[in-house]
Amino acid sequence: MSEDEEAQENELLALASIYDEEEFRRADSAQGGEIQLCLPLPPDFKVVVKGENQTEHNVCFLPPLMLNFEFPADYPSSSSPAFTLSSKWMTRAQMSALCRRLDELWVENRGCESLFTWVQFLKEEALEFLCIQSPLEVHKVGSKAGGERRKTDPAVTAVIQSGVPSQNNEEKTRESKKEKSEPQSSSSQHDPRAVLLMDPRTDLLPQLLDFDEAQRQKVFDSKVFHCGICFVEKLGGGCLCFKECQHVYCKACMSEYFQIQIRDGNVQCLNCPEPKCSSLATPLQVKQLVDEELFARYDRLLLQSSLDLMADVVYCPRKSCATAVMVEPDTTMGICPACQYAFCTLCKLGYHGVSHCKITADDLRNLRDEYLSSSTEGRKFMEQRYGKRVIQKAVEESFSRDWLKENCKNCPRCGTNIQKADGCNKMTCTSCKQYFCWLCMGQITRVNPYSHFNNPQSPCFNQLFYGVDPDDDNDFSSDEDD
Repeated sequence: MSEDEEAQENELLALASIYDEEEFRRADSAQGGEIQLCLPLPPDFKVVVKGENQTEHNVCFLPPLMLNFEFPADYPSSSSPAFTLSSKWMTRAQMSALCRRLDELWVENRGCESLFTWVQFLKEEALEFLCIQSPLEVHKVGSKAGGERRKTDPAVTAVIQSGVPSQNNEEKTRESKKEKSEPQSSSSQHDPRAVLLMDPRTDLLPQLLDFDEAQRQKVFDSKVFHCGICFVEKLGGGCLCFKECQHVYCKACMSEYFQIQIRDGNVQCLNCPEPKCSSLATPLQVKQLVDEELFARYDRLLLQSSLDLMADVVYCPRKSCATAVMVEPDTTMGICPACQYAFCTLCKLGYHGVSHCKITADDLRNLRDEYLSSSTEGRKFMEQRYGKRVIQKAVEESFSRDWLKENCKNCPRCGTNIQKADGCNKMTCTSCKQYFCWLCMGQITRVNPYSHFNNPQSPCFNQLFYGVDPDDDNDFSSDEDD
């Protein structure tokens, strides 16, 4: 084995010992490999989407910078490694600048192993070298800047398809170095070793946010948290973190809590157990902690509660159907898409055109209170809905009902309303002729009705004239016929 081959092998072994399998992968068929470098971001790093409605997102991680390399036979004694740099979020101009800087580092350390020096530079100094600061601007697909940013020329496409550069590309690499010293136009300054990994038809932002979320989850899974319910310390992989408040509880406790709430139909109450915290679990978090049957119930009830809040959605009044129905604006007719039933969206009965809604006896009792407590516009709407005569009838009957409640009692036998105008407390029902006591509302025998008031064991003993004004001019006489 030559000195160059020995140096190459030692450098590859050193990289394998420093970085894990996700960060460094050695090539199978050549002296080379691929290194993924996640650049550390400063605190509160933001990504901004430029457009009509500018949005801003906090991120802790960006997709890695990929360094693909292959050692030529005379590395490190004479030649530098052949390489490509690829990224999803950097521009070709930025990666081209990094490629030129890697060439400079090789020249400074010619004859020595330089790959580790490259990796350290890219990981620790790349952001500062490129003056990348928060916020990082991202352009949507279709915008002018976005289109220019994602253009890929045929040379770069060839590099993408080849993956790790082969030894045959070494001469091209040397030629590109010579061309750098010559005056070039702005369009030709892009280094062919700088590779864009983005599909021009794909938005960059979702990929950035997905990667950031996945990396945050990895960090979370490796930490230890104290559950405030079971008071046991567990790894983050066995815990649930509420997105809004960042409170953490173990999955076992939250799974049991979610199951109870869903069975009880409280799908809007899957909130953080922390006192006075209103943060809710996401549907994805719920799906991870309950079985398929419970999640299907949760999903159905959540959809139903959301539809209940929509003004243009009603339910088919047929109990056997109850399908959600979209209602057109300025109309009171709904047609169920499932059973084709046409109904009035106000009274839920069969559609009756311009005729007033028919109101049931039970609803009539509550109509007056709703009408009297409504605003002027509300009263007009109710008059149009039910008809003015129906409203007037409801108000009159409601006042009558209130008067009867305050001044009358129901016969204990037939329930007829009885008013006591004067006289003693022995009453006779005008409907069924039953004798009863006005005080205790008990039925009295017709054989000796006054024994109820003369018996010491009776609760109304000596109460025949209780509550009667003694100065009343009316005679205190029985209402029994002679």
